[in-house]
Amino acid sequence: MEHTLDILKALSDKNRMRVVAALGRFDELCACQVTELLQVKGATVSRHMAILQKAGLVGSRKDGRWVYFFLTKPAGSEPLFQWLEQSLAGEQVEADFRTLEKIVALTREDLCRMQRGEDCCP
Repeated sequence: MEHTLDILKALSDKNRMRVVAALGRFDELCACQVTELLQVKGATVSRHMAILQKAGLVGSRKDGRWVYFFLTKPAGSEPLFQWLEQSLAGEQVEADFRTLEKIVALTREDLCRMQRGEDCCP
């Protein structure tokens, strides 16, 4: 029962739902791409992603200085993800997908420079 509560709590936030929808469309996203999508501070994204990871909905991998996130659908959760995909179809999610198309077209370094300044990625 606790695991189910963790999943429901993780999905009870608009930004976390947006991230789950984005990861459903894009196989994996860098933390900087999620930050750019949500337009929040990196620490806020880190907190959201930790909650999603604790619930078992999201996994991560590190590649050098970059952290990538991806969906990890827990066993038996496929109906939940089908429901989410149907219920999240709307203006906000479609706008997020259009925004993400532009974001993923940027290099990680360019995105980092946009967010943190020229000294970020020499």
